[in-house]
Amino acid sequence: MGWIGETMGSIKSLQTLTKAITLGMIVTSALIIWKALMCITGSESPVVVVLSESMEPGFKRGDILFLHMSKDPIRAGEIVVFNVDGRDIPIVHRVIKVHERQDTGEVDVLTKGDSNKDDDRVLYAHRQLWLQQHHIVGRAVGFLPYVGWVTIIMTEKPIIKYILIGALGLLVITSKD
Repeated sequence: MGWIGETMGSIKSLQTLTKAITLGMIVTSALIIWKALMCITGSESPVVVVLSESMEPGFKRGDILFLHMSKDPIRAGEIVVFNVDGRDIPIVHRVIKVHERQDTGEVDVLTKGDSNKDDDRVLYAHRQLWLQQHHIVGRAVGFLPYVGWVTIIMTEKPIIKYILIGALGLLVITSKD
C-alpha cells in the first residue's frame, strides 16, 4: 500500500504543478496579446474605458474605445485619448482646434468633451494652453458599448475584483483536467 500511496501523492503534486503552470500561461498569454496590440496600434494603451459622461451622447461611461496612433497629423473633430502632466488617468475628448507651429511644423491641439461647456484648458497642466504630440496616447478608431463597466465596477469596488480573481484562481486550481 505504501507504493500506491506514494504514487498517488506524486500524481496529485504533478496535477497541482500542471494547474499552476496553466494559470501562469494564461496570465503570460494576456500580457503577450497586450504587447502585440501595442505594437500593432502604435499606442501605449490600445484599449481604454470611457470613465465619465463628458463625451455623451457619442460615447457613454463604460464604453471601450480602441485606439490607434498614426503618423498623420491630428485634425479637428477627431477623438483622442491624452495624458495630462501630473495626472494618472487618460482623458477621452474631441479635438476642437489645431495649431500648427510654423517653425517646426508640429501640431498642437485643444480638446473638449462633447457634453462639456468649456474647452479642456482647465484640465491641462498649469499654464499649458495646448496639448503636444507627446500627450496624445491614441485616436479612437472603434468602440464597444458598455463592456468597460466591468473595469469601472472593479475599480470603484475593489472587493469585487478580489472576489472575481479569487474565484477564477480557484476554478483553475480545482478543475478536474
